[in-house]
Amino acid sequence: MNISKLHITLDDKTLVDISFNISSSLALVGQSGSGKSLTLKALLGMLPSSMEVELEFDCDFELRAGDSLAFVPQNPFTALSPLTKIHKQFFTSLEKAESLFTQVGLEAELLQRFPPELSGGQLQRVIIAMALESEPKLLLLDEPTTALDPKTRVMILELLKKLQKEFGFKILFVTHDMNSAKSLCEDICVIKNGKVMEIGDMQTILQNPTVKYTKTLIEANFANRNFRI
Repeated sequence: MNISKLHITLDDKTLVDISFNISSSLALVGQSGSGKSLTLKALLGMLPSSMEVELEFDCDFELRAGDSLAFVPQNPFTALSPLTKIHKQFFTSLEKAESLFTQVGLEAELLQRFPPELSGGQLQRVIIAMALESEPKLLLLDEPTTALDPKTRVMILELLKKLQKEFGFKILFVTHDMNSAKSLCEDICVIKNGKVMEIGDMQTILQNPTVKYTKTLIEANFANRNFRI
């Protein structure tokens, strides 16, 4: 799918002016305030009415949340009602929810529990299962591993890759973490101040970044000893 134009303005000030193509999986990478979250919210139709959005795209499905478009947020602990049993937070049948739980590696009996009774990794898998309810064409990921420990983070990324092969959805992965981006996505789009700095094949850009901003992001990730190009 091709987003040929995404233009977001507030009081005649341009906040985001980008375009990108998602052939399979694209990481949208940048520092805080770069426009990553605004991009996600625009695609989800969640921006306030005070902001003007121009969106032009070419794909074989409509960009509509809850239908062809699904969302996995950053913090699973705040994404669910803590006072409602998990199975009651699905919109589908209990049988379908149990099937989705199996696909994300959770036991069906967890559906009868309350969210605070589950670990962070389990809750994130619950959210992923919910996102798959509508069999989406595009999965939007808002740094879904940030609140998780390193071992669980790797598990969630591997799960998402497996599910993409099974369900065939495309991925837009918003993150500031180059390591996670490299693990999950084939392509990368680096943005700064609402503008595209660099876009293309993940390995090519990580090995040969052409702009200083991208080099800075990569060098910052080298502080993590597990990061390897």
